[in-house]
Amino acid sequence: MRHHILLPTDFSDNSWAAINYTLKLYANEPCTFYFLHAWSFANQTSRTYITSHFIDIKKEEAKHQLIDLKNKIEAESTNPKHKFETIYSTEPLLNTIESTIKEFDISLIVMGTKGATGAKEFIFGSNTVNIINKIRLCPVLVIPDAYDFVKPEQIAFPTDFNRFYGDELESLLQLTQLYNSKIRVLHINVKDNLTEKQNYNLAMLKAYIEDCPSCVDWRPNFGSKEQTITDFIKELDISILAMINYKHSFIENFLNEPVIQKIGFHTIIPFLVIPEFK
Repeated sequence: MRHHILLPTDFSDNSWAAINYTLKLYANEPCTFYFLHAWSFANQTSRTYITSHFIDIKKEEAKHQLIDLKNKIEAESTNPKHKFETIYSTEPLLNTIESTIKEFDISLIVMGTKGATGAKEFIFGSNTVNIINKIRLCPVLVIPDAYDFVKPEQIAFPTDFNRFYGDELESLLQLTQLYNSKIRVLHINVKDNLTEKQNYNLAMLKAYIEDCPSCVDWRPNFGSKEQTITDFIKELDISILAMINYKHSFIENFLNEPVIQKIGFHTIIPFLVIPEFK
């Protein structure tokens, strides 16, 4: 199986960290990596008067940066099954990503938490939030700033068992197969409180992931879910956090909260956001 992975970049240190992590995560897999840069006039300068010549220069600079990035990584690659492509666009980033997913059958998008001008008081950069919320065609893996790759021994999957699990879990299973990672299903509640529907969905989830290492962990519903997940990650040395992004879900709530003090876990480990498939 060949993975088709999209790596949007603004040439910041943060986006480079995401690229570097991805190359190491898929070091032994047949992959085509697509380095995408969507040039934006708004990101260039705050000057009030800019000539068309200046804009043309900046566009060309971005094109060359993208090619240089590809050439550098290609020269350092040691896996002959890795292929590298560049995609340059002057269309809005979200539109470019959507069309790229369809054209190249992208299976995963990997991004950093913020861009070159990202402010530390925000959870994610606005582009990352926008992509997580609006891209419904494939999962997004968000890499914390300056995060160094570690072999993902354990992947946490928080869920409330209120929804039936279907094809959304395929991307999670594919991720676990890279390093035979263990899925730790996390339910924040008490075991006796499960409804008949929750028990059924739990049984279906267990059946779905039975071929890979897994377990179900229960945590009491004390305090905030954010803190419970943070404590769980630290206590069990979790390597990746994975969640399904349902409409009106926990993810939607915390993505709209800009204060970093309230949400801590996003800065700790890579975060796989799986869209709800319709």
